Amino acid sequence: MKVAGQHYRTIWRGQDGSVEVLDQTRLPHEFSGIRLKTLADAVTAIRTMQVRGAPLIGATAAYGLALALRENPNYATLAQAYDALLATRPTAINLKWALDRMRDVLRREPMETRADTAFATAAAICDEDVATCRAIGEHGLKIVQELAAKKTGGARLNVLTHCNAGWLACVDYGTALSPIYLAHDAGIPLHVWVDETRPRNQGASLTAWELGQHGVPHTVIADNTGGHLMQHGMVDLCIVGTDRTTANGDVCNKIGTYLKALAAHDNNVPFYVALPFSTIDWALKDGVKDIPIEERSPVEVTHMTGMGADGKVATVQITAPGSAAVNYAFDVTPARLVTGLITERGVCPASTEGLLTLYPEKLGFVA
Repeated sequence: MKVAGQHYRTIWRGQDGSVEVLDQTRLPHEFSGIRLKTLADAVTAIRTMQVRGAPLIGATAAYGLALALRENPNYATLAQAYDALLATRPTAINLKWALDRMRDVLRREPMETRADTAFATAAAICDEDVATCRAIGEHGLKIVQELAAKKTGGARLNVLTHCNAGWLACVDYGTALSPIYLAHDAGIPLHVWVDETRPRNQGASLTAWELGQHGVPHTVIADNTGGHLMQHGMVDLCIVGTDRTTANGDVCNKIGTYLKALAAHDNNVPFYVALPFSTIDWALKDGVKDIPIEERSPVEVTHMTGMGADGKVATVQITAPGSAAVNYAFDVTPARLVTGLITERGVCPASTEGLLTLYPEKLGFVA
């Protein structure tokens, strides 16, 4: 993806050996990066959501492990760093997937080459994520093309998305937004309805920003607007991402996704979920019961950050003083509400049978 005409990934190795990431807590008002030099830096970046999005969390954790081993490449450091990074965010399965992959490789590596191998493996995870997201985009593009062909008179295709499952959530391209970017680049007329995504406003601040950078027509809407738009025929397609998908096709994504899926189902609007293989949790079969749902600080609900008329960014309280608040970060959309899963291997029904048609090697891993 490009920002002001220059290509950026969301994470890269700095010339001094550090790891550089974009600070997403400062967007959309400031485009800046931060330098991760230690394990503690990586832990903080993930926990405070300077980096966020399931694939990018995994990539950052991989580099965090490498940074720890650069300081001390022994097995104790590997185990301690693994535990510290795993504890940062409980819901996104990509985090554990990346850490498990790193640990499996590094356990077999001699101590004298362990740090170098760690950085090389983290870099490979990033490169693979780019290729995976590009493939997701290509498979999703076919869906967009089919729906666009049904529009009369060259009318635009209206797509609704929730939260941020774009370039900023991955290393490049994104998951749910990857088909949109490829469709836009192919000249397909489309427009994106961007849910604001309270309480952290990742739609309004991140998705809208990156769509704008790429030149994709879009409109930010309040979270409760999607159902109304669908009732009036103003949404042709919903595409969202996911932080964890169970073996039976249940989808865990940013809070509010379930309500969009219900509205889409009631109004016969296709509801697709885009995801890489690393987001599938083959050990779970019931997302509502089994997926741990992160509960974040209530301050994210009671306060909002924005830019004032004076151009200064400030945080203000928006709730009545003394009122309690709760902040569940994710919800689960049952597989029955999902039209299909868009993966790097193709599109399949949201079911165990559907997933196994794309990943037959996982047959023995399904609980």
